[in-house]
Amino acid sequence: MSSSMMNWKYIYFVGIGGIGMSALARWFKANGFQVAGYDKTATTLVNTLIEEGIEVTLEDEVPAIPEAFIAQPDQTLIIYTPAVPVQHKQMLYFRDHNFLILKRSQVLGMLTKNLRTVGVAGTHGKTTTSSMVAHILRQADVNSTAFLGGITQNYGTNLLLNKPTDNLEEVVCVVEADEFDRSFLTLYPEIAIVTSTDADHLDIYGKHEAVLDSFKEFVSQIDENGVLFMRHGLELESSTQAQVFTYSLTEGAFFADKIRIEKARFIFDLVHPDGRIKDVAMVIPGYHNIENAVAAAASALYLGVAPEKIKEALESYRGVKRRFEYQVERSDKVYIDDYAHHPTEIEAFLNSVKALYPGRHITAVFQPHLFTRTRDFADGFAESLSIADRLLLLEIYPARELPIEGVNSQMLLDRVSIADKRIVGKDDVLEILQNLDTEVVVTIGAGDIDTLVVPIKSILTTPVTNN
Repeated sequence: MSSSMMNWKYIYFVGIGGIGMSALARWFKANGFQVAGYDKTATTLVNTLIEEGIEVTLEDEVPAIPEAFIAQPDQTLIIYTPAVPVQHKQMLYFRDHNFLILKRSQVLGMLTKNLRTVGVAGTHGKTTTSSMVAHILRQADVNSTAFLGGITQNYGTNLLLNKPTDNLEEVVCVVEADEFDRSFLTLYPEIAIVTSTDADHLDIYGKHEAVLDSFKEFVSQIDENGVLFMRHGLELESSTQAQVFTYSLTEGAFFADKIRIEKARFIFDLVHPDGRIKDVAMVIPGYHNIENAVAAAASALYLGVAPEKIKEALESYRGVKRRFEYQVERSDKVYIDDYAHHPTEIEAFLNSVKALYPGRHITAVFQPHLFTRTRDFADGFAESLSIADRLLLLEIYPARELPIEGVNSQMLLDRVSIADKRIVGKDDVLEILQNLDTEVVVTIGAGDIDTLVVPIKSILTTPVTNN
């Protein structure tokens, strides 16, 4: 740990309930720092932090900050998320009183400088891929830590801690490298995986070209003696001095072969430059997850993990919450929840569902995320959502944005090509599903659609009674 970090005693997080912020908060607490923070909503994650002994306030007021954190500014570090409003009262106080204030990404960059870092980047696929890498390393007993963008099903957390050691340079650190707000440019990894560079976050970047430029800058920061595992078809080789390998579902230096579905499970051979890992049977479904597994395996092989250990780990990997997460899996009824919020993700998800359940009727409940994203990719959303047989479309979840005139769910619905489609309110979804004859139900989206998951599961598993 760097000497500058040892000067801090108190760490205060503004926006502590975010998935990445909460992992960082847990890391500091586990390493002996005093940790507290603010968030606007008492989410499940916030309540878990409180249960773990971290003081969290839901009031944006200066008196709500614990006294010890205010009393010693020279020993207190403030970490914030860019999603916090400019006029946030606590942030204004910290700025006015000259506290050291850093973004989460800056702190993560500082923490990882002394570690062998695997940075997993991409506009989609990075959460699953990074958690796969972390799981393989943990199962192979490699001393590692991981900062993830989702709650792993295997460990029930978004943070994996390394074993104590006097030599930090032997620790492998897996980091989900987030392109939002160009956060990943604080990282200088030895190993990088880039899963995709599709247009996204255009409210931040403006144009797709700016997104590509940001990824090129990210790969330019890979250690010159390191390696880049890049999805086949991306054009990033000229931007890095690191060794470059390509991968994908069906081509590249690393790819999958003999893909088949047996008993609603995907099985494949993982082909790599030195041979193949035969008959990998994945617990989590989806062609996109096979591709993620290929990337994760490539990085693990580079780190010296034995092929048989990789096979064992991939076969025991249970995924990330809200990524192709089964809620109901019966012969007569299936319900899957997924975080997909980009057209490419939705297309991959729904095509995988169709492959797993051929001939079964699919009802999709989708909540668009952000007005700008809905506007920028309206045609793509409409095309991908039309893969379903029935669409129940919620209104747009605004997150950090104000409404944009003419951008709404009706605009999206009008472009969807299937006939069985309608706009529904969150309060109406449960009653509608209760009265529909459904076979396969999927909920899709990154907003607050997750609050419907438990009640939908209850409805779909409650026997119908005739009065």
